[in-house]
Amino acid sequence: MDEPILRVRNLSKTYMQGKIPVHALSDVSFDVDKGEFLSIVGPSGSGKSTFLSMIGLLDKPTSGSVFIDGVEVTKATDSQAPKIRREKIGFVFQHFNLIPTLSAFENVDIAMRFARVPKSKRKERAVELLTQMGLRDRMNHKPSELSGGEQQRVAIARAMANNPAIILADEPTGEVDTKTRDMIVELLRGLSENGQTILIVTHDTSVSARTRRIIKMLDGKIESDTKVEGT
Repeated sequence: MDEPILRVRNLSKTYMQGKIPVHALSDVSFDVDKGEFLSIVGPSGSGKSTFLSMIGLLDKPTSGSVFIDGVEVTKATDSQAPKIRREKIGFVFQHFNLIPTLSAFENVDIAMRFARVPKSKRKERAVELLTQMGLRDRMNHKPSELSGGEQQRVAIARAMANNPAIILADEPTGEVDTKTRDMIVELLRGLSENGQTILIVTHDTSVSARTRRIIKMLDGKIESDTKVEGT
């Protein structure tokens, strides 16, 4: 069998509030296979966002390891982390995080520019992805000229630009209406069916119910890990 695309081993994170230790994550371990479409759920303070920060190299754990595509990313230095993020991880955020002065095309292109992809390949890839997102006719529009759903599709295209091992989506439907939410979830499902690994953090049970696996967190630990039947 192929090695899991994501391996998490005994991951812990402890913060200090004054002299009081707060255990945001406590000995979390699990594997994710290539092409999985899974959600991380749980109440506020359960450790979801902390966990996402550890995987995305936005913060460092107190102990434990994270391996992405065979690379132990938790050993990355501050200077190595940006390169790993560019090459291994695609991010999709609740508030889209597009650059307002750039067009949809330029927002996708810039992700590849930082990765030093040649200009001709950047153009080809950006057009391909935005067409896949149904935005071929909107490529020259700036974020302020796009709907929330269109902006999120641009963000998904940007996240995929460098062929990441995994896409981390933090409340990706939190800023859109229900119709657009459903469209975005189905879009992400389709990407998963084509082999893209996608991990969603969400409070929305109608979103998590459409993923193929649900990991529920509580008090910094995994409370349950469930395969969703019929999805």
